[in-house]
Amino acid sequence: MNNSENLHDKRKVYDKSQLIETEIKENPIEQFRNWFLDAEENPQVSEANAMAISTVEEDGCPRTRMVLLKSYNWEGFIFYTNYDSRKGKSLEKTQKACLSFFWPSLERQIIIKANVERIAENLSDGYFHSRPKGSQLGAAVSPQSQEIPNRDFLENKLKDLEKEFEDKEIPRPENWGGYIAKPYEIEFWQGRPNRLHDRILYSLTEDFDWKVSRLAP
Repeated sequence: MNNSENLHDKRKVYDKSQLIETEIKENPIEQFRNWFLDAEENPQVSEANAMAISTVEEDGCPRTRMVLLKSYNWEGFIFYTNYDSRKGKSLEKTQKACLSFFWPSLERQIIIKANVERIAENLSDGYFHSRPKGSQLGAAVSPQSQEIPNRDFLENKLKDLEKEFEDKEIPRPENWGGYIAKPYEIEFWQGRPNRLHDRILYSLTEDFDWKVSRLAP
């Protein structure tokens, strides 16, 4: 076996759809909604709301991880995390993130650049208490991104909290809650034959309108 595997001959023909200016929505949130519904209805997409979120850390290097989109509206895209995690600390400092959705079975991806801020505490409370009790306990147990001695550390903390809150409501941890990513740039990418992919970019203007442009693949 060679030192590196040759992937040069791996090819895929992208021919399932197209993205044409005369067929798109004026507002990118509407366009997102249409594509998201397509992904939700596609049996080959297991988690349509799975998205990558990239933030920039102290050393200037981006860091990307997968999270779940929990809701979206005309303002932006809402997800939840531990504020003290590496993700949370980066968001608190830069107040920016890049979100990315990739649905291979549809040959589509969406890239979103956004300003990020915390949502209201009562909204975080509401979502936290709508989660299964195990998920609530998990959020309370885990010092996300911090070094821990072993797996037993988490399991033992979980057992202790299960006993403590066996018949009581679990309070939302103060360091856990939601963020809303308010987009200022959204790119929709549709795979096309011969690598001449469709790329439509929505850019927010100073007048809070959306400028639509086509990018070369």
